[in-house]
Amino acid sequence: MAQETIGILALQGNVAEHGYVLDQLGVPHRKVRLPRDLEGLSGLILPGGESTTMSKLMVFNELEDPLREALRDGLPAYGTCAGMILLADEVLDTRPDAVSLGAIDITVRRNAFGRQVDSFETGLDIPQLAISGDQPPVHAAFIRAPWVERVGDDVEVLARVPESAGETAGTVVGVRQGAAMATSFHPESTGETRLHEFFLRELVGI
Repeated sequence: MAQETIGILALQGNVAEHGYVLDQLGVPHRKVRLPRDLEGLSGLILPGGESTTMSKLMVFNELEDPLREALRDGLPAYGTCAGMILLADEVLDTRPDAVSLGAIDITVRRNAFGRQVDSFETGLDIPQLAISGDQPPVHAAFIRAPWVERVGDDVEVLARVPESAGETAGTVVGVRQGAAMATSFHPESTGETRLHEFFLRELVGI
């Protein structure tokens, strides 16, 4: 595991928090701001933040096309919150010039939880994370988060809002397609490492 390097898109947002989780797991990482920073990576994390700001900086740094090409060529990627928005094929309630990398065949609504219900924390059952025995629910924080309104035929649903959440119950908040996965919530903000472990084990292969 120590020989692999994971990139963290470092244009804006929760860069340090994801780095801390990778440090806990003993995985080397580096910040990605420019096209050359993609070279030699085994995977990429796209953090939460402000998706339209990240889009602007991605274009300004001439990173959009190289990143899109790397994802198309199979670079494993994990996006959280704004990272989910960037990885999606279609985004609702965003700027017309916002970047959509199209790595996952989903339609997401930007800031859906932040506009329509209060930000909140809840426990999520994600069976795919269980290695052996019973696993406690994932402690998930939703902060002005997107949600998924359409899931493509080849997309695996990893997580839904639990029934106890009321009006948003059943909403899709975690997905995977091939080498890319995304969650609406912030595992890096709650001390949760299992999503990163899943990404590293199942998508990156380390």
